[in-house]
Amino acid sequence: MDELKVLGWSDWFAETGPEGGADPGTVARVTAELRGEYRLRAAAGEFPAQLAPRLRKGAADRLDRPMVGDWVVIEPVNGGSEVTIHDILPRRTLLARRGAGGGGEVQPIAANVDLVFIVMGLDGNYNPRRLERYLVAARESGAEPVVILSKADLCPDAAERVAEAAALGPGVRVVPVSSLAGEGVSAVREVLASGVTACFVGSSGVGKSTLVNRLAGEEVMATGAVRERDAKGRHTTTHRQMILLPCGAIVIDTPGMREFGLWQAGEGLDASFPEIAELAKQCRFHDCSHAHEPGCAVRDALAGGEIDQGRYASYLKLRKEDEAAAARDDVAARQERKGKERRIAKGRRVVLRKKGEN
Repeated sequence: MDELKVLGWSDWFAETGPEGGADPGTVARVTAELRGEYRLRAAAGEFPAQLAPRLRKGAADRLDRPMVGDWVVIEPVNGGSEVTIHDILPRRTLLARRGAGGGGEVQPIAANVDLVFIVMGLDGNYNPRRLERYLVAARESGAEPVVILSKADLCPDAAERVAEAAALGPGVRVVPVSSLAGEGVSAVREVLASGVTACFVGSSGVGKSTLVNRLAGEEVMATGAVRERDAKGRHTTTHRQMILLPCGAIVIDTPGMREFGLWQAGEGLDASFPEIAELAKQCRFHDCSHAHEPGCAVRDALAGGEIDQGRYASYLKLRKEDEAAAARDDVAARQERKGKERRIAKGRRVVLRKKGEN
């Protein structure tokens, strides 16, 4: 399987993959996806791919279809110039978000990543509350978050922003970078060991693609300018794409995100707000919402100035968002189950009617 190790294959995938092991010729990694069209990279090279009917028609949501970073089981077609994707191997990590609007459809970002590079520009893009949101999602995904503060050369108080970001993410590495000048790029490269997969997330115009180009040593991604009045950029990256770096690491560049709704917070919320999670153990009620109940240790600490008001408000907002999303998922699951029952019942009626006709 040495041919696949350069793409991020590890013993974990071998142990959780198909029974009897995976043959290098039958597995590949998804390197790009655009409007349902896939490109894969396998031991034999790179191929366009199509979904088998079971995956195309039987998917309940987008998580049931391949995404960039997935390992998939393939079969060559058309003389080997294309392949068909028959199955998706178990995912070791999964980064996703919820789309805007009341429906809150889950939108996958990347699978099987080891590192999530959260990129924020110090030209006006940096936002502590948005950073906390990204940290919750990254930690819940199972990957390790790394905060990259780009365009550090444009910020006179960059050191203060680095210290603040480090305080918001205890234990998280924070790297100030100026990609155009090349400053800080070596520090990012240090965490990109051979076989490691990293995903870049952040708003448009924060310098994700510029940094990828620096790491690659050539212009592999298009870049664009940023409006000075509001530090917003254009979408130069239009789809998720995997790139192999000279150091042997794999990076996934993603389009800029204007909104990042939480898909699942879970343990990521407590891990991102450890001071609140620790205080919550002392609350009178085990299901305390930390909003209005008596005997709430979190609110007592807030009143005593032991926790930051902004952090507390952010925690409550993210927790409420996660609970609302979970409730929507329960409703959607019930509706899906009812729909399946109706389809089964309809099929039975058709069978009975045909028997009656005979």
